[in-house]
Amino acid sequence: MQTQPETVKKPIIFSGIQPSGTLTLGNYIGALRNFKLLEDEYDCVYCVVDLHTLTVRQDAAQLRRRCLELAALYLAVGLDPQKSLIFCQSHVSAHAELAWILNCYTYMGELSRMTQFKDKSAKHADNINAGLFTYPVLMAADILLYQADLVPVGVDQKQHVEITRDIAQRFNGIYGDVFTIPDVYIGKVGSKVMSLQEPTRKMSKSDPEETYIALLDKPEDIRRKIKRAVTDSDAEIRFDPENKPGVSNLLSIIAALTGESTAAVTANLSGKGYGELKSTATECVIETLSPIQAEYKRIMNDKAYLQSVLDQCAHEASRRANRTLDKVKRKVGCAPHGKA
Repeated sequence: MQTQPETVKKPIIFSGIQPSGTLTLGNYIGALRNFKLLEDEYDCVYCVVDLHTLTVRQDAAQLRRRCLELAALYLAVGLDPQKSLIFCQSHVSAHAELAWILNCYTYMGELSRMTQFKDKSAKHADNINAGLFTYPVLMAADILLYQADLVPVGVDQKQHVEITRDIAQRFNGIYGDVFTIPDVYIGKVGSKVMSLQEPTRKMSKSDPEETYIALLDKPEDIRRKIKRAVTDSDAEIRFDPENKPGVSNLLSIIAALTGESTAAVTANLSGKGYGELKSTATECVIETLSPIQAEYKRIMNDKAYLQSVLDQCAHEASRRANRTLDKVKRKVGCAPHGKA
């Protein structure tokens, strides 16, 4: 009798994006398009982290809408809800519950050293709340609930994974093997997209609108923004991020979207002017974003489908999260109870 092959357990990846602003071309190239590529190789958990946005005052109706829009964009870039969990953080109460428990195993000194707390405190001096201070603990709960092996983050978020590891190791040191210790997932090198107006800085949705390309920008807006993109007075097209950051940024965008190397893109544009460079970049961006925008529009027009995806994924996420949370509560001594 033949024996059935054992199912290989895939490594778990967790990633959360805040529904606090417009997603940019940088978010797509650096994260969203790679999420689709990870689906077959990893067990993927993609969370709309709406609770994290509450450290800054939000318009309630606008936040609700942005949660749905972000989930729709996850689906529009091709994520399959049969392969990946796509849900809202606030729909799984275990996130907030585990965050409270982990607060009791995190030190004030650790949190006060977090650079993002310092940066956000400076930007929102009139609202330096406790949530802003303990934000990394909620992020740790997000990751540890799903026993994530890997967390895809940018350089500015690595510190949050490091404190997550510290918290998990401290807890495991007291109670045994409770949490998986996550590592940072490093994607393809060279995928960072810079600001169109300040090409020495990363493209960011929190900057003025003319500095970034939004995933839902109309073709005419994309043309205008790239046409106004900063280059330099030297007319030569070459990849030189240090001396020609604006030109190099446009070359990088073309390379990322076409799959060609920056060397090949540069060679194709050799001897041509910056007008041709910007025109090529514009068409690459429009060609890439048009089908995503069409699918996004279709999904947003089918609210029943979108809500069903979020509900079903939240149900499965809750099942998995509560398995970890129940173990944590037993370890720390919370009173048992019979669940309905």
